Amino acid sequence: MDSSSPRPGFLERLSSFLVREPEDREQLMQLLHSAHQRKLLDADALSITEGAIAASEMCVREVMVPRPLMEVVDIGDSLAEVVNQVNTTAHSRFPVINGSRDNVVGILLAKDLLRVQSEGDFRLRDWVRPAVFIPEFKRLDILLREFRVSRNHMAIVIDEYAGIAGLVTIEDVLEQIVGEIEDEYDFDETDDHIQLDPNGFYRVKAHTAVADFDAAFGTRFSDSKCQTVGGLILLHLGRVPQFNETIVVNGIRFQVLRADSRRIYTLVVSPSPEAGDPAE
Repeated sequence: MDSSSPRPGFLERLSSFLVREPEDREQLMQLLHSAHQRKLLDADALSITEGAIAASEMCVREVMVPRPLMEVVDIGDSLAEVVNQVNTTAHSRFPVINGSRDNVVGILLAKDLLRVQSEGDFRLRDWVRPAVFIPEFKRLDILLREFRVSRNHMAIVIDEYAGIAGLVTIEDVLEQIVGEIEDEYDFDETDDHIQLDPNGFYRVKAHTAVADFDAAFGTRFSDSKCQTVGGLILLHLGRVPQFNETIVVNGIRFQVLRADSRRIYTLVVSPSPEAGDPAE
């Protein structure tokens, strides 16, 4: 072969490999895995391709945030109450309800609060944007296309009886394709909220109650300002921390081991080397 000849690109190499058109999804996946073994696809490309194929067969109900877990604001809330909810959850969008989670009247964008001139004149209803309602059986690939076209980032999910089933965001859909941040410290929902790993560090779920954390570590974090360990970190930082970021609060060292742009999932906890008595 002439050394001056251009090397075939990725698409040309992949096309030459896919000589026989796959007849079903199973054959397609076999071809993709074979392409990975032959180094035509790297691990990330294979994972994303598998995620995209899986998303085309999944429905919203499988990835939505269920109604009881939705972070909401009420149409009658004051500016201080709304700001507190924004700071506590660190979310950028909130369903606005009127007395009940069954009555969603719109969506609040946290960034809109920056334009509020006076707390005395604040009425939440003036800042509510229309909500998008979708059925729980809508396919994820179709929803992602609709999100891109409409530029919406959140939709309210309804069940077959037109009741509120939950909410879904564009991040929830994209995570099914590109995956979440996972590592050797992840543990199942059925496990205890606090676990000792083989290295002598404690893995703690962010939604662990502060009172339970105090009982386990002998600290005195219990405070009416936050209910969970994740909320404690958000209160301390004023933002959502990044993956692998380390935060020291009252002599306790928290390392973020799983998080996304919206929430913290898992922390590793240990006494800070610089600290004396961790309790305050």
